[in-house]
Amino acid sequence: MDSGSDAPPLTPAGRRIVDAAEELFYERGITAVGVDLIAEHSGVTKRTLYNRFGSKDNLVAAYLTERDRRWRSEVRAAVAASGSAEDAVTAPFEALRNWTSTHTRGCAFLNALAELPDPQHPGHRVAADQKRWLRDLFEALATEAGCHGPAALATRLFVLHEGAVATEPLSMGAVAAAADLARELVRAAMRG
Repeated sequence: MDSGSDAPPLTPAGRRIVDAAEELFYERGITAVGVDLIAEHSGVTKRTLYNRFGSKDNLVAAYLTERDRRWRSEVRAAVAASGSAEDAVTAPFEALRNWTSTHTRGCAFLNALAELPDPQHPGHRVAADQKRWLRDLFEALATEAGCHGPAALATRLFVLHEGAVATEPLSMGAVAAAADLARELVRAAMRG
């Protein structure tokens, strides 16, 4: 299932609320930001915020869903632009290289999983689904490329990708190093 595919379109006020929530949640943390601050930053009343989203938990899920939609679009574009099935397997690393050039506070989904440990929280579910989607995408791409052991390779690529996104804020070149290592893993799996 694609994230956000069943959500109704946002009204202009709903869009302002999600945009303000994204900025504040990503910069300050989900638990540190209250609905009063989001309402103030979006130029709506708390009543409007609650009428549109029902709760802060639902707003967190909407923020993560919107971010997931953009991330998946970025990854799909990188896969589509790859020159071969082999290159497609590592395309998410290229998407990550582009993404981290403007998103410098780490992974919003990893941050959400750390802040929202309850698997029943709607934001936790969105973040966990995003991670499962990426791991499954690696497996599908590895299978299409004819890699040996696509499930095991997918898990390795996923762990490498997540490590890169988690450590990229340290400015140590983690994404570039992870992309190089990912290509080595894929080449080895292509040889069998």
